[in-house]
Amino acid sequence: MGKPIAGASYNPGKKVEKMIKIDIPGWGDMEIENIVLDMNGTIATDGKILPEVKERINVLSENVKVYVLTADTHETADGEVRDMNMELIKITEKDSQRGKLEFLKTLELEKTVAVGNGNSDQLIMKEACLGIAVLGDEGISIPTMKNSDLVVKNIYDALDLFLKPKRLIATLRQ
Repeated sequence: MGKPIAGASYNPGKKVEKMIKIDIPGWGDMEIENIVLDMNGTIATDGKILPEVKERINVLSENVKVYVLTADTHETADGEVRDMNMELIKITEKDSQRGKLEFLKTLELEKTVAVGNGNSDQLIMKEACLGIAVLGDEGISIPTMKNSDLVVKNIYDALDLFLKPKRLIATLRQ
């Protein structure tokens, strides 16, 4: 199993599973196995992923499965994710909103978090157990923001919610 994350617990048992378990009063127990990240505008700006973002994703990948979805607008995805512990999923630009949703539905929705910013992310925000909208350099789509459970100012804050889960608990508890 990966490095322990303060404030999170892990699924004990014979089979080693990647999971972050967070109990949020009034919200319920979350058993997060998958984090689905949009690339451009969310983890990357102008097609480039900063080293600090890559580092956080690599740490998270020790405890959950990380997927990066992209239409690869800047045609940089393959090179940018080369040194990251995640799975790159390329979605066609034509109807990328549906393509992202179709991919999301291949995962257990109740154990999957979606993180994005663009209009093409609005459906995954709505269907995932937790949708996090990121207000980055490219802005945020209003429909995506409305379909999310939480809005953060940048990708660092979004990823840190799982590296420091007490932040998530403090924000979502009732």
